[in-house]
Amino acid sequence: MFKAIGKVFKLGYIIIIFLLICCALSLIFFAASELWHGINPAATLMLNDRFNSILESVGLLTIAIVAFELGQTILEEEVQRQAQVSAPTRVRRFLSRFMVVIIVALSIECLVAVFEIAHKDASQLPQAASIGIAAGVLLAAWGVFIRLNKSAEELEPEAMERTKREDEEIE
Repeated sequence: MFKAIGKVFKLGYIIIIFLLICCALSLIFFAASELWHGINPAATLMLNDRFNSILESVGLLTIAIVAFELGQTILEEEVQRQAQVSAPTRVRRFLSRFMVVIIVALSIECLVAVFEIAHKDASQLPQAASIGIAAGVLLAAWGVFIRLNKSAEELEPEAMERTKREDEEIE
């Protein structure tokens, strides 16, 4: 019974990974289209519009990276390893990989938003800054999480060694 349920979960993860890859590829296509819109020499666009198209392309690519990284993380942690997420080492590892992707994406998105808003309506800069503040808060919270869990890693060194061996096998 539990093996059948495990196979259903594995199939669900595989479907989610496939859909994340499809989303990422679609976003890459949209980013390429937006980039072409911005650099197309035949188009009669103002420089500001070209700049905004290129920035929009960067934003779309950033989200595509998040989709790819999330898919890769799920593939490695849930499908290839067949890991139990209840294991503390796995939870810390999965959360850390996810947080890195989210924090980097938010930081890039903040940068894109600041440049875009600065050229359109500077009164909206606080909204763009809120994205950067959110990234900073997440980074600080992640740092606290890692700091507080350092003792847990020391309590289970065999789990960390097992994880490192699995990393070598997967690569």
